[in-house]
Amino acid sequence: MASKTGQFNVYVDGQAGTTGLQIIQRLAGHPNVCLLTIPEEDRKDGEARRQYINKADVVFLCLPDDAAAEAVALIEAGNDRTKIIDASTAHRVHPGWVYGLPELSASRREAIAGAARVANTGCHAAAFLLPVSPLVGKGLIPGDYPISCHSITGYTGGGKPMIGEYEDPRRAELYPDYDAPREYALGQAHKHLPEMHRYSGLAYPPAFSPIVADFPRGLAVYTPLAARLLSDSGKAVSPQRLWEALAEHYNDSLMVRVMPYEGGGACEGKSYVNAMGCNDTDRAEIFVLGNEERITLACRLDNLGKGAGGAAIQNMNLMMGLPEDTGLVR
Repeated sequence: MASKTGQFNVYVDGQAGTTGLQIIQRLAGHPNVCLLTIPEEDRKDGEARRQYINKADVVFLCLPDDAAAEAVALIEAGNDRTKIIDASTAHRVHPGWVYGLPELSASRREAIAGAARVANTGCHAAAFLLPVSPLVGKGLIPGDYPISCHSITGYTGGGKPMIGEYEDPRRAELYPDYDAPREYALGQAHKHLPEMHRYSGLAYPPAFSPIVADFPRGLAVYTPLAARLLSDSGKAVSPQRLWEALAEHYNDSLMVRVMPYEGGGACEGKSYVNAMGCNDTDRAEIFVLGNEERITLACRLDNLGKGAGGAAIQNMNLMMGLPEDTGLVR
């Protein structure tokens, strides 16, 4: 909980990375946070990091998976005060950690609020799970449905190496293929698949095709469904029925919006979903599109907002007993 002054100490381990910088940016305007900043020369010093980690009330791990696991080991014996939020994939399906996507259910929100160890969601995973998991939970999507989905994402999701490639002044010479969208993870082993499977309620992982394109930030995941394979107590399932179920699930949500149902392929009066429509916010938006035979669920978010830094701050707020949208852009 926050101190009598209303503030608590926060340390970002990996503050120079893409997600770390986004978290620090949000923390700078957070009324309850005193940010602990390690000197540049000590960022890779194990003893210095250990001191900062154990001094903090909340630690964000913005590190590669192996380094994140090593950082957790720096928590001193008997320190039951410091809470950890891991932005890597190291602990997202770990049994000792709580998965940090509070909108999935009331019980998950409560679990995050009472947790000392929270694994922040992946960006693709969040945009897949937010529309799919509630519908599986309500039985509208059968648990054994053979789901496939694809995403379109900005290149900041690849971190500093990919940002450097896309923004290299010599890109036309060095990376000529980058002018066109590029599907990747062609071996169906994307690092977000384990959490997409675990928290969807599906019996099998989805076939997932991520595509990176030449824009900095923004992400949308599209999940097509065959209406004939869906069921609502034996009745046919329409796009409007799915929209109603999602609108009910997210009725009280602060950071997830189910956008108005327009019918057919209409989306905000257009015939497409703008993947950058949530940029510079910390919310996600869900659309239900299609017709009586073929339906598409679409969810968009800022891959650096609700897909990373914004989600991490939201989890921190819950863990520290604050309104979950404190310091966030809705």
